[in-house]
Amino acid sequence: MVEITPGRAYGFFTDTSVCIGCKACEVACKQWNELPGNEPSFLDGFDNTGKLDSQNWRHVSFIDNVPDETMSSGQGKAWLMMSDVCKHCQHASCMEVCPTGAIIRTEFDSVYIQPDVCNGCRDCIAACPYDVIGADEHTGVAQKCTLCYDRLQGGMEPACAKACPTQSIQFAPLEELRLTARKRVSDLHAQGVTQARLYGEDEAVYGGLNAFFLLMDAPEAYQLPNQENAVLPSRNNAGSYLTMLVTAVLGVLGGLIALRRRREPAAAVPSGTPPPDTAPAATAPAATAPETPPGAAGESRERDERGED
Repeated sequence: MVEITPGRAYGFFTDTSVCIGCKACEVACKQWNELPGNEPSFLDGFDNTGKLDSQNWRHVSFIDNVPDETMSSGQGKAWLMMSDVCKHCQHASCMEVCPTGAIIRTEFDSVYIQPDVCNGCRDCIAACPYDVIGADEHTGVAQKCTLCYDRLQGGMEPACAKACPTQSIQFAPLEELRLTARKRVSDLHAQGVTQARLYGEDEAVYGGLNAFFLLMDAPEAYQLPNQENAVLPSRNNAGSYLTMLVTAVLGVLGGLIALRRRREPAAAVPSGTPPPDTAPAATAPAATAPETPPGAAGESRERDERGED
């Protein structure tokens, strides 16, 4: 039983080398947090949850990296399986972009989204490099793993670690987990499993992950960002500010040039020349006498000769 003390940093060490893909962690997480879950549908392999989102705070991924060819004795290769979860990063992108301060770091050093402060803007969803946050379709607020914050407050370990039958998911104070992880990877290397490596145990990835992993392949095989790509959104600030400054300067210069041209005097026009945009005045047609119907002129002369009115 792990003794839980506020003010101390806790986290997960997930050893993927002993994960059997049973999904007990997924079930325990949903039961404790009362997550209804999405409609299950089997995707590629044995995965029926797809990814981490507002209803799946733990997700067991199955990675079929076994080549379609016959292996000789002693050259067998197993699938990669990993129970994925929020990493509770030390340098958390979601915290950096949250406009309301809804995302905080708790007394257990976990990253927690306060549902009553979240305004549903989804900035954190876009910023998270691990794609672990989702918006609840009923409440509209962002949701993710809380490291079972309510259980920690009651002195209990998270539900997923409690349910894991192989101790692939281990919960403890971070300094203890790091010692355990380093010993485990050394033992695997001694056994000839040279591909085993730790991910997020040190500060190379987002300042260190409070939920870190022992991987059996490169991070890219698990769709995890490597050290070169693990950078915060603020990495773009310098370039963005420079682009904004250049755009603003060009806009001001364009406005000044347009204003100066409007104030320039118009070119002199020779006398007698109509303005270029003025059409010549139309000449009114001369008035014409109305036509006399045929025979009317002869009748008029006869009346004049007879002296008739």
